[in-house]
Amino acid sequence: MTSPYLSSVFTRFAAGILAGASLAALAAPAEAGTSRPVRWNTGGAVWTTTSSEFKTFFETGEVTDRALDAGINNSGWTAEEIQEGMTKSYSVDIIGVSRFLYSDDGVKFLKDQTASYFPYWRMKKTAVVALRSAIIADSIDGEISSASIMAALPVDFRLADTCGTYTGAQNVCAPDKCEGDAQCTSLLSWYVFLPACVQANSQLPEAPVRTMAPAPARPLW
Repeated sequence: MTSPYLSSVFTRFAAGILAGASLAALAAPAEAGTSRPVRWNTGGAVWTTTSSEFKTFFETGEVTDRALDAGINNSGWTAEEIQEGMTKSYSVDIIGVSRFLYSDDGVKFLKDQTASYFPYWRMKKTAVVALRSAIIADSIDGEISSASIMAALPVDFRLADTCGTYTGAQNVCAPDKCEGDAQCTSLLSWYVFLPACVQANSQLPEAPVRTMAPAPARPLW
């Protein structure tokens, strides 16, 4: 029988291998915890919201960055709703998350979820592996949230609205739960829904209940 300790060690080891494989696939210097998780790219202009500015907002509700303020105003939610939604935690199983994100359905999901938000330098070429590595890295402790997925991004990400090539719109993963164009396409609304969708898609099947065979009846002779 495998002890809970050994099971936990194996799970973390496997998760580390998977996250490391994703980082290696970026084929570029990468360090989990980029300081520039959102670079708002409109045409030729770029405004950056740093990880410290997001952290201040998540912890205190204070908005210290003009681009973040605009992102909140265009999200379809209030600042308080974005703060609460992005810091809410969801319980997950790292094995289930990894299985889903490496499956054909998972890859399709990741491609759909990086419609206009992807690595700043290599863009769509590394979008799937970069977002996958962040989600897996955040799943190691059994919980995920938008804020912690963002904190685990291995490289700078941009939200691109560039002359028709990219529209700046994200595909919110729960279109039946959002209302209006802003909630259903904005980056911060997308972040609010992301961990819940990962949790829903990564549920492991329940183990069958083992029943004990009835003891044989004692013979009367």
